[in-house]
Amino acid sequence: MDFGININKSSRCRCRSRSSPFLLLLLLVLLFLAALVESSIHIYDHETFREIGNSYLLSGGSEGIVASSIGIHDGHSSFIRFENITFWRSKEVAQRHSKKEHSTGLIQAFIFEAADRDDIGGSAYGGQRAICCTPDLAKLEGCKQGQIIRRPSAGDLKWPIVLNTQFSGNDLSTKMDPSDIYITKTGMYNLFFVSCDPSLKGLVMTGKTLWKNPDGYLPGRMAPLMKFYMLMSLAYVVLCGIWFLQYLRFRKDILQIQNCIALVIALGLFEMTLWCFEYAHFNNTGTRPVGITTWVVTVGAVRKTVSRLLILSVSMGYGVVRPTLGGLTSKVLLLGVTYFLASELLDIAENVGTINDISGKARLFLVLPDAFLDAFLILWIFTSLSKTLEQLQAKRSSVKLDIYRKFSNALALSVIASVVWIGYEVYFKATDPFSERWQSAWIITAFWDVLAFLLLCVICYLWAPSQSSQRYAYSEEVDEDFDEEEAQSLTRGAPEGDLSLVKQEKNVGSTDIDLEDGAENGKIQ
Repeated sequence: MDFGININKSSRCRCRSRSSPFLLLLLLVLLFLAALVESSIHIYDHETFREIGNSYLLSGGSEGIVASSIGIHDGHSSFIRFENITFWRSKEVAQRHSKKEHSTGLIQAFIFEAADRDDIGGSAYGGQRAICCTPDLAKLEGCKQGQIIRRPSAGDLKWPIVLNTQFSGNDLSTKMDPSDIYITKTGMYNLFFVSCDPSLKGLVMTGKTLWKNPDGYLPGRMAPLMKFYMLMSLAYVVLCGIWFLQYLRFRKDILQIQNCIALVIALGLFEMTLWCFEYAHFNNTGTRPVGITTWVVTVGAVRKTVSRLLILSVSMGYGVVRPTLGGLTSKVLLLGVTYFLASELLDIAENVGTINDISGKARLFLVLPDAFLDAFLILWIFTSLSKTLEQLQAKRSSVKLDIYRKFSNALALSVIASVVWIGYEVYFKATDPFSERWQSAWIITAFWDVLAFLLLCVICYLWAPSQSSQRYAYSEEVDEDFDEEEAQSLTRGAPEGDLSLVKQEKNVGSTDIDLEDGAENGKIQ
């Protein structure tokens, strides 16, 4: 059904990440207690009705709701509750209505499940589906003039639900009777307020509606994400524990790139935990704290930015092949700031204050710069990675070459998976304009967090802290014996016996060469 509106919804990271996770949790709790609740479920603050077809219409919200048991009106019921809904009309309209007995200024609220959308409205009127019954449509549809056109649902004759409110005399306002509509069928539900009276142009509404699922106030599409973020938080805790044990064990030989990896892990844990708090608060109280949500998306935007700069820096050979990024530092930082701003704006539009399960059109304009920057980053990453592989191959650095080949393979797989998933996401949304598959829509969001986590695990495995990682970070290999020992030092820590002494003897005459090579690497642009 078409009402004429859309109801669909730094390159050198000197980051000493040795702070205890308990401090992060303490900060999180403080933020949670200090945040102000500034928005609630479907609040209507002097919302104005819009002229759609032959009616004046106002969207009240769209959410996926899981059915509750019939006759059980307790804390585990699903319902839509109307609270303090008040309609306001102009003084001139009120005076005209007081002189016309047949003009009652009727306003109707109708709730329908997406599968029953064709049961509201009738034949085309002015190029759009008519919502209100006109004299001509009364003959064709058998509807009542001046009211919405409604046909009983095949599954339940009581649906769609229509609630009537009308003005009396010359009153400037009228209140809708408080009521609860209990949901006994799982589905995507839509609420609209409509007036078929032409004289009520400019009608304004205040009040709110509460939409509740059996397990809380989270909209149906968001509810599975709360459990998902709990699992992701546990996954980051495990990764954080493993990484920091290695980090503390080999803290005297830590590379700058490993500091950056530690920062990304800490940001990921912080972000996932914040999401858990945000969703739990929303689910328990029916209000969404703007303060916490803004913190979550900001931490998420920082995490995504640092993650991408980390991958770019690794692809350039930073910390393993070259000690600095040289003249590219400013360009990398500029790209990072730009990406952060684009990601922050997009995430704010998608999450802060969002309650409906169907998104609007505004985010489409914010997706484009974010997608363009991601594409540019991928191109730069693979170009830099190709040059790094060529450099390692020319210098016969077989162990480092093997590590970078594994990294490039993992990166290529993640890009392929991303492209495939984007295609699936486009297909999913194109074939589900009314979000009837809302129960599985959470997977679209969850995929990107899982993919980012898996790629981070690969980077952690390939560049794990070891006893000799600092000593051999920029060294050059001269033969196969060198290769074998470097492999042990980079991947499993110090080898057994006195191999390290042998290594030192081999490098006695090559110290100056190593220093010169390191200087050259620092000049690579």
